[in-house]
Amino acid sequence: MKKVSFVIPCYRSEHTLPHVVAEIDEKMRQMTQYEYDMILVNDCSPDDTFGVIRRLCQERRDIKGIGFARNFGQHAALMAGLRHSDGDYVVCLDDDGQTPADEVDKLLEKLEEGYDAVYARYDHKQHSAFRNLGSRVNDLMTRMMLNKPADLYISSYFAVRRFVVEDMIRYENSYPYVIGLVLRTTKNIANVSVTHREREEGTSGYTLKKLLNLWFNGFTAFSVKPLRIATAVGGGFAFAGFLYGIYTVIKRLVNPEVPIGFSSLMAAIVFFGGMIMIMLGMIGEYIGRIYICMNNSPQYVIRERLNVEREDSGE
Repeated sequence: MKKVSFVIPCYRSEHTLPHVVAEIDEKMRQMTQYEYDMILVNDCSPDDTFGVIRRLCQERRDIKGIGFARNFGQHAALMAGLRHSDGDYVVCLDDDGQTPADEVDKLLEKLEEGYDAVYARYDHKQHSAFRNLGSRVNDLMTRMMLNKPADLYISSYFAVRRFVVEDMIRYENSYPYVIGLVLRTTKNIANVSVTHREREEGTSGYTLKKLLNLWFNGFTAFSVKPLRIATAVGGGFAFAGFLYGIYTVIKRLVNPEVPIGFSSLMAAIVFFGGMIMIMLGMIGEYIGRIYICMNNSPQYVIRERLNVEREDSGE
């Protein structure tokens, strides 16, 4: 009998998490061909989310609880859950009830067909306009920087095979980006359509700062294309400046009365100076992340484990 491990990052979900767990139980009782367990990872939530996880773990041995020492973000929570999972299939979903756990059979059926990873596709998303904009920007970034197929829809509700998980958890650097880890492991990925629900309560934990940090993680951890783009842009502007210099000299020789403009000179200096600072900042971002990784900064720090025996190496 195959086993399914459910990994759920938790933040501000003391009221919604029990409903998600109950929905998983109800669905999996109908799918008797699988056994299952759940890994609930509390990302240092300020409410009583870990208290709820503690009570669930006390009632059941098939639920594992992990509590972070501070907030490390959703992707770090996913990595911790993946490291503590042992299922043949691993399903990752949200704690707010928006991702329909009762449609997990659609994802598992695709895995049974031979796909290595399956992402849920939402035809009608119930996120806020800001969150939808962030998703579109993230999709564009993954296509440009990580070579994601244009027709592949990426979401936080997905299922992967065991070998994909084993390759993902080999990544121990400080800035995990789960989408990049899946894409570097396999391209045998499918989509299935599921219903996206209204949020039961609260708002999304993703702020503009967190979204920007997530995008930086994506293209600095798994791609050198930004550096190549900076090189190409710098070369292009240098060539344009060279041509403009020749044009200025010729124009001055043809018509000595042509005045040399101070405004245009200052505009060029400011523009090219700004471009240089942007490119140096990008290079500095890479170097800074290399420095942090060399210092063995952890992906996360676990304060407490519940119903967990196996130690992991991601701290």
